Amino acid sequence: MKWLNRRNQKRARQQPGARNESGHADRVPSDSPIEGPVEDRAKIGPTDQEGPPTLIHALDGFLGAGSASRLAADAIRSQDADVVYQFDIDRYYDYRARRPAITFDADHYTDYVEPCLELVRDYDELGNMFYLLSGPEPDFGWEQFVSDAEDIIDDLGVGLTLGMAAVPMGVPHTRPMVVTAHGVRPDLVDRTNMMSAQVQIPASAQALLEYRLGQAGKDAAGYVVHVPHYLAQIEFPTAGIALVDAVATRTGLSFDDSGLRDREQSTLEEIAKQIEDQDGTELLSGLEEQYDSFSRGAAESLLADDESLPSGDEIARQFEQFLAARRDSE
Repeated sequence: MKWLNRRNQKRARQQPGARNESGHADRVPSDSPIEGPVEDRAKIGPTDQEGPPTLIHALDGFLGAGSASRLAADAIRSQDADVVYQFDIDRYYDYRARRPAITFDADHYTDYVEPCLELVRDYDELGNMFYLLSGPEPDFGWEQFVSDAEDIIDDLGVGLTLGMAAVPMGVPHTRPMVVTAHGVRPDLVDRTNMMSAQVQIPASAQALLEYRLGQAGKDAAGYVVHVPHYLAQIEFPTAGIALVDAVATRTGLSFDDSGLRDREQSTLEEIAKQIEDQDGTELLSGLEEQYDSFSRGAAESLLADDESLPSGDEIARQFEQFLAARRDSE
């Protein structure tokens, strides 16, 4: 398979993996070898890594509540990550549904934020190598995307494909994040989930990728963090940290997420202030009681008794000003 399409080849620069003025990685020429440019091992440092590398994927879209998966991907990706493959975004992206941003400056356009779905090779704090696939979830061509991803996984000798995702749920932000683990085999699920019910849910490109990898006999697993539904539309660093921690614990990789943790503190302080200012304390207490009751085993599922949870309209009314303020500040 070709590791970069002709469109990207034309736009490539002389130094693969370099960062341009916008902070994005430049394209890698299509004649680069499959393993990409040769790294400066003195800069990266030695590695005692054993076994095949892990590929981590975080696609921003349907499973992106609280922007958790994107925040986690940004936290684990270093400035020196090398782009080794870039998907042809025009085949997968719905520009009208998710219009990229472009700046109009007085009388001309500038600073077009181009959507980018790419695979990078990176190293953790200890010099262990891993791959990261991140960017917008494909809107079209899921089977083609999965097929291409499978080819990449085979060519790179990936041992485990690990996903990061997030969904909204009726849980309070004042309690530990609930993380659900999943995998193509029971032995790949490394934690006990709070919920064990069988439910039919809308599919995602990430879910399809894991499902197809399992059918092909490849190891694949992942984590879904449950984001408070009243915070699903804003950036919620706590959820991103939960995903980073889950991946680090599972793989033994070491990531510097200090920037994300700094943002967490300021975000939590602002949430607390807005709840107090908008008289949301009673609603929050109701969610806390529900969570605590469930944690003690008083219910089999957070979804079992929807009537005991505040309605979406109630939450929306209480937090409308907060959400609007957050969006305006981004």
